[in-house]
Parts: sequence; C-alpha cells; structure tokens
Amino acid sequence: MANVLVVAELTEDGTVRKTTHSAISFAKSAAAGGTFSILVLGAAAKAGAAELTGFGAAKVLACEDASLANYLAEHYAPTVAEVGKGFDVLVACASSFGKDLMPRVAARLGAAYAGDCAGVSAEGGKLTFKRPMFAGNAFGYCQLSTAKQVATCRQSEVDPAEPSGGASPVEAVALVAPGAGAARIKHLGVASVKSERPELTEASVVVSGGRAIKEKFFDIMEPLADALGAAIGASRAACDAGYCPGDFQVGQTGKIVAPSLYIAVGISGAIQHIAGMKGSKTIVCVNKDPEAPIFQISDYGLVADLFQAVPALVEELKAHNAQKG
Repeated sequence: MANVLVVAELTEDGTVRKTTHSAISFAKSAAAGGTFSILVLGAAAKAGAAELTGFGAAKVLACEDASLANYLAEHYAPTVAEVGKGFDVLVACASSFGKDLMPRVAARLGAAYAGDCAGVSAEGGKLTFKRPMFAGNAFGYCQLSTAKQVATCRQSEVDPAEPSGGASPVEAVALVAPGAGAARIKHLGVASVKSERPELTEASVVVSGGRAIKEKFFDIMEPLADALGAAIGASRAACDAGYCPGDFQVGQTGKIVAPSLYIAVGISGAIQHIAGMKGSKTIVCVNKDPEAPIFQISDYGLVADLFQAVPALVEELKAHNAQKG
C-alpha cells in the first residue's frame, strides 16, 4: 500500500482540467489499497479544490497565492516537493504541465521518475509502471528503486475518475518561496486559440482531416464538427502543408487523444498519426484508397471520395439532429 499525492492541473480560468481526473484514476491504482490526496496550486486554488472533494481523496490540499496565477515550474516545484515529502508516490497527468513540472519535483526529492505511463500495478508489493514504446507499438515495464517515486500518466490510456460521493476535507498549504533563480523567469503571456468547440485532448468526439483535403480543409471539416459537436484535429501532413494550424496536429509529435468517437477523413494512417489516436473507443475512416493502413485499425471504414461522402454525411447528421430536436 502506498500514500499517493495527485498534483492537479487548472485551466486559465481556475477550473480543474479533465487531465486531473485521469491522474486520480492512476493514483488509485498506485495506492493499491492505500490512500491518495490531491494538491491544487493557483491564484484560485480553493475554488479548484472544492471541485475535487467528491473523488474519494483522504484530503485535498490547496495552496492559494497570487504569485501562482500563471504557471511557472520554478514557482510551483518548491511547494509540490515540500508537500511531497509526506507521500510515497507523486503523480500528475503527462500533459505539458505534468511533463514540465514533475521531473523538477523528482530532482528536488531525489526520486526516480517514470514519465508518460499507460498504467501501473502493485503486484508483489512493488509498483510496476507500464510505458508505451516505439510509437505505442510495444510496451515496456519498469520499477523505480528509490524510496519516493514520481510518475506521469498518459491521459489517453487511463480512464478518468468519476465522483464517488463524500466530501474530502480541504486543508490550506503554505507557499514555499522559490529560489533565487526563479527571479530570472518571467511570465510574458499566453497565446492560445479561443474556440467554442471542445478542447482537442478532452473532447468525446474528434474529427480529423488529412492532406488529401488540401485547401478545402475547413470547408469540409467544420460542418462535420458542427454537426457532431466535435473538436477538429489533423494529420501532421495537413499541418505541415499549411492547411490548418499546428495545434490541430494529432500524433506522436502532436496531441494524444482517446475520444469515444474518432473520425479520420482523408488520412492514410501513418504510424506517427496512429500513435496519437489508436486509443479511441470507436474509429471511423473515410478514404478512397482501400489499401490505406487506417482501415486496419478502424471499426468502420468507408471507401469513397471524401468530397462527396462527408457533405452527404453532414446532411444526414443534420436531418437526424433536427428529428431529435
């Protein structure tokens, strides 16, 4: 049994990101009958902590300070490490936040680190971390030899935790002042794309387009996304060609997604792209090439001209939505 600390991640407006729910599930597996607590840091940490009291944590710790309004690892790591001294295992989601913060925390604690894990087991009284390798085509297993252990989990591989009832107590935690080096780091701003559509990594439905759509990328993909209430993704080839922004990229070097429904339009299925979406519950593809690799992992595939098939699908979806509404 282990005593586990989950480091929560907040959005820009102070609400809890869904990545934290996956980290909670991972922590429960790591605890193996032990307990877990949650640490929330931010300028409005108490509000974020209130969102997490129903997930079964032994306690929810809140470090609220104006200096934490904008995430900087140099400001967060000292407090996380200090709180982490009272726990056996520290976990977070392998988002940009977790990948940046947790290795620094591990270094401060002298703890071994396992990043981007797909799972964890506690057989034999020792934690074994499962990690994807070779673009997700194989898994490696590792055990950490230090007394304290730090890990991040891949959101697409861990089902998010659901509220289990109850009300965990919320405790305030004092901010640990950052070191002298932090004074040389300054937060300049956040350049983010605002959209009414769901966040790509958190959406339950994702529609992705490939290079085959060319300049008509948004003409084809936006109506389909609107009809499904979906987020829009893309292959690396489509992004590199300039048909859509780079933050749309799904794949090994892009964003990792695992929605309930993933629709790939004009995507051949290169291994780099498949590594970023093969955890999706249901995969549908539209491609005119019946030999395209994407068909090998799809639950449903349509061999057709996407410029005809997708608009026809959109019309059917609109008619279906009209009947329901």
